[in-house]
Amino acid sequence: MNVAGPPRHGQWTTGLCECFEDPGNCLLTSCFPCVTFGLSAEVIDKGNTSCPCAGFVFCCMAYMGCVCLYSCTYRSKLRRLFDLPEEPCNDCCVHYWCTVCAICQEYRELKARGLSPSTGWTENEEQMNRATQVPPNVAPGMAR
Repeated sequence: MNVAGPPRHGQWTTGLCECFEDPGNCLLTSCFPCVTFGLSAEVIDKGNTSCPCAGFVFCCMAYMGCVCLYSCTYRSKLRRLFDLPEEPCNDCCVHYWCTVCAICQEYRELKARGLSPSTGWTENEEQMNRATQVPPNVAPGMAR
């Protein structure tokens, strides 16, 4: 886990298979992936999708055997938010082969960036807006 300063854009803070970095999340996700996915999806989607709605759709898609087609879209959104690389392979493959690990990693990534998926979008809105803001481009002062 990246403990030397704040996380940088363009880098994942933990690896895909480092699920035991957060044992509680690992256990919850192993037993109820729809819950962890819903919590993360609500924050990643900036409240446009609620946790229960995302979790329900996740369960339905899992029942039909094509959950990776839905869950990978949120990994892509998370990567765009923090300019993260598409690794170890494309998002759909990561979610197809390692769904639980991917969901755990995405949850840990939000936490490492100062967000708390377990509290929902409303509690994280200010932090998320601050994290995605680009500082204004200020023209240099006049030289004498």
